[in-house]
Parts: sequence; C-alpha cells; structure tokens
Amino acid sequence: MAIKIKSEEGGKRKNRGCLWTIIVCAVLYVASCVGFAVMMSNAFGGSSAKLSDKTVYRLDMKGMVVEQAQEANPFAALTGSMPYGSGNVETVGLDDILNNIKLAKEDERVVGIYLKGGSLRVAPASAKAIRDALVDFKESGKWIIAYAESYGQMNYYIASVADKIYLDEVGAIEWHGLNGTKEYYKRILDKLGIEMQILKVGTFKSAVEPFFRTSMSEADRKQTEVYLFGIWNNLTASVAESRNLSVEKLNAYADEFMDVQPQKKYVEYGFVDSLIYRQEMDSVLKRLIGTEDYKVLNTSKMASIERKKNKASDKIAVVYAAGEITDDSGDGIVGTKMIKTLAKVQKNEEVKAVVLRVNSPGGSANASEQINHAVKLIQEKGIPVVVSMGDYAASGGYYISAEADYIYAEPTTLTGSIGIFGMIPNVNGLREKVGLDLDGVSTNKHSDMEVNMIYKGMNPSERVLMQNMIERGYDLFTRRCAEGRHMAQDSIKAIGEGRVWLGQDALRLGLVDELGNIDNAIAKAAELAELEDYALVYYPKPVDPFEEFMKMFDNSTEEEKMIARLRELVKQPRILMLAPTIDIQ
Repeated sequence: MAIKIKSEEGGKRKNRGCLWTIIVCAVLYVASCVGFAVMMSNAFGGSSAKLSDKTVYRLDMKGMVVEQAQEANPFAALTGSMPYGSGNVETVGLDDILNNIKLAKEDERVVGIYLKGGSLRVAPASAKAIRDALVDFKESGKWIIAYAESYGQMNYYIASVADKIYLDEVGAIEWHGLNGTKEYYKRILDKLGIEMQILKVGTFKSAVEPFFRTSMSEADRKQTEVYLFGIWNNLTASVAESRNLSVEKLNAYADEFMDVQPQKKYVEYGFVDSLIYRQEMDSVLKRLIGTEDYKVLNTSKMASIERKKNKASDKIAVVYAAGEITDDSGDGIVGTKMIKTLAKVQKNEEVKAVVLRVNSPGGSANASEQINHAVKLIQEKGIPVVVSMGDYAASGGYYISAEADYIYAEPTTLTGSIGIFGMIPNVNGLREKVGLDLDGVSTNKHSDMEVNMIYKGMNPSERVLMQNMIERGYDLFTRRCAEGRHMAQDSIKAIGEGRVWLGQDALRLGLVDELGNIDNAIAKAAELAELEDYALVYYPKPVDPFEEFMKMFDNSTEEEKMIARLRELVKQPRILMLAPTIDIQ
C-alpha cells in the first residue's frame, strides 16, 4: 500500500502555479477576442478604399481566377499556418478584375496599371477576357507595365499586352507550348477489384475513358489535338502582335524550352524589355508617374471603391452558373439551388432581361434538364435570355445554354460535348477479395437488378435496359439543342457524338451565335429587351465566408477523394452529361 505525504508548502506552490495559469489563459483569451473583433471589423466594415490623384491599379497575378469574387473571409487569418489544400487556395474574381480595369480606364485619377507577378492560375478563355480588357484600357492612352520573378505561359500571354515587360534578373519565362495530360484509373481499379461498367452515346464522349482505359482513344486524341492547337494558335497570334514577333519565331523559341534558357535570351528574343530586381520597380513607377507621391491599390482595394449606382427601375439579371452540375449538393451548380435562383429572377417584375454566365463542364443529366426548363419558363414570360460562355460550357453546360435567345462564347471556350454516359461500378472482384457473400429473395424478374449490377455485374438483358435509357437521354439532349438552336435534330447529332469544340469552331457549326465576352452579352440582352437605361443585378449571392472557412479543414488526398467518389457511385449510379477535363500546361 502506497502512502502519499502532501506538504503544505508544496500545495501552496501548486495553487500559485494554477493561479498563474488561469491568469495567463485569461489574458490570451481576451487578446484573441480583441484580435478577432478587429479582424471582423476589417473584413466587414470600414475597409473600402478611395481613389486619389496619381493612383496605380496593381493587378497581382497570383492565386486562382474564379467567375465571381467571394466575400472577404474573416476567418482566413486563423488558418494562416495551415498547409494549403485544394480547398484553401487564394481566389480572385474575374468579375472584380474586369470591373477594376474598366474603372481604371474611365477614372482620370488612375494613371496606369501595374501587372505584378506571373503565377495566376487562369484558364485560356478567362485569360483572354482579362487581356482583352487590358487592350481596351490602353485606348485611354494610359500605360501598362508588367513585372514578375517568373511568368507562367498564360500569365505571359496576358502580360504581353503591356507597354513594358520587366523580368527579375534571375527570373524565368515558361514558354514551351501546351500539353494536355489526363490521369487514367483503370489499373488502380483493377487492383481494387472494381470494374467500371460504361454506357454511353458519342464516339468522342471521353470523360469516362479514364475509368476503363489506360490511354487516350484515337477519337479523344483527335479532338484534344484540335482544341489544344487552337488555343495555342490564339495565344501565339496575340503575343506575336503585341511583341512585334512572328508566330514562327515564337514556336521556334517554344521548341528551345525557354523555361531553362539564360535570362539574356528573354531580352534578346524580345520576350521582355529589361531585367531588373524587384526593388527597382518603385523607381520605374516614379519615373512613369513623374512624382514620388503616388498611391497603389490592389484588386480587393480597387473592388471596394464605391461605384456610382444606376437606379434605373429596369434591371438585367446576371446569373452565374459555374462548376460541375449536381442534383442537390456540391460546390458548383447545384440543380435545386439554381432552379430556385432562376425562379426568383422570373418573379422579379423589374427584371427585363437575363444574362446567364455559364462556366461548366456539365454533370447531372437530370439537373441539366431541370435548369433548361427553368430557363424556358423565364422566356415564356417574355424575358430574353442571353448566354455568355466562360472557360467551359460543355455537355450539361451546353444543355443549360442551348435554350437561350442568343449565345456568346470566347474563341477558346470549350463547348459542345453533346453526349451522355452512365457509369456503374461492378465491385464483384472486390467482394471476392474481402469475402463478402450475397443472398436474397426477389418477387419479380428484375427486382434485384440494382444489386446485381453493382455486386455481380450487368448481364446482357440488364445492359440492354440501361443502354436504352442512355439512348433516350441522348435523344432528349439533342432534341433540346435542336429546339434551342432552331436546327434539325440530325444536324445536331452530326456535330454531337460527345465531341468538344472550341468557341471559334462552335460559331462555324451554329452552336453559338457570336464570339464575345460578358459585356457583349449584357449589351445584347439590353438590345433584345429594348432597354436604353438599366441597372445590373447579380445572382446568386457570393458564397458565405463561414462555409468557406469550414472547407479549409478538408485536407483529403486525391486518392481519398477518388474513393469517396466511387462510394457515391455505388450508392447511386449516375447518368451524366460531362465533358472530358484535361490539365493544360
């Protein structure tokens, strides 16, 4: 038996230690509360900027471009020490960038634009929208300069419009041409004992190929080559014009793999005007402005400047539809939410026209049909709908666009992909590996069909039933496109087959009406509604900051996400209208 002897002095020391611990914790708690309150105040109030004479708009070329600017996240500072994951990437709204460039052009207090950095994650169509806005800005006679420690290819494409391009003394420019790479999962699935049972319509419908192939099909290789070379040709033509170079030279330089060439070659070949260190850019700005007294506003500060509001009673609703299309949950275009949003627009008596901004590779066939119908209900009320396509408006993304009165696309928008597929996992091999047995009782011939398809694999009669459903879905898809585009259904099928087209090719084929950006779409909507004075209203509201804060804790690996997706497929086999996605570098 152990006997504890407690000394009185030891007890006092222990009590004093506890007291000091409580005091320190209390002080830290109060300090954190005060800091949090200040942070919240900065995020939601008193942070708007004001324009003054000799202002420079600094467009920081970093982060990831998204369609809509998100509200300031007051919780971001709390996770500053967290590693960056897929849900914790700094984003910048394309809408903010374009609006800021327009303001910089129109306001005399802004003297120029400084493009700083070269690591912005941006797709070709969005990059063109930014570049076009900068070209338009130059009509004001104001200057644009660019500086980066290194330029990614798409960033250099944007920066090439600048009057002067500066690169760090030890910097680099990526210029090697485009590469499109896909990941294929078949061998991984084979090891797990899972076979993906594919049902599809469309020779070019390649979104499912990674699940049953180990390499590109000839059809997918053909379509990928067409749109990849189309994007590259657009990039090189624009850079050649801005930098007074030939396309032939730019391709020759790309073959040299400029990424690793000595810095002097960037000047020699005409990619940049000068090599300087970052600290010297302040002197460059002072010389351009003619004074040391100037002000710099970044994108978020520039966006916070209060604009003169148009109080016209007639409204044009700009509805953003961005991301993968899902039925009732997810981060992109959630069918149930989008239908409610479109219903609000339809019921708003002040709305006289709608611009649907689509940036989606597609997704759920059912949700796409429901959104398509919601667009028709708006039109039945006599409200014209104009679509503005972003980086993607393919498969289900095209489905929800097809009904519009007029469609705009960027030359490098990926669209079309008119096709449909079903993907049902057969986990029989996995079941055998883990020793899972099945037995049961059925009342009818196909009562156990869903169980059989997943746990044993489809038999011939079940495959016929499922393929017939896919064929009906394709017939409906092509019929909706034919109705919306006023074309014969056979003509749609001839250019369908799941093939992805660039916007410039889609124009030739009649899938879109004109090449242009969201401003062109807004102007067309006003024309169709016969509006001279109107105000813009935007739907839906930006993402709630608290929801974004919670997503920061998702540090799932790509393997875990793939397994989670397979689990969802097992729970509910899906019929999808989804374009192939490819990592363009």
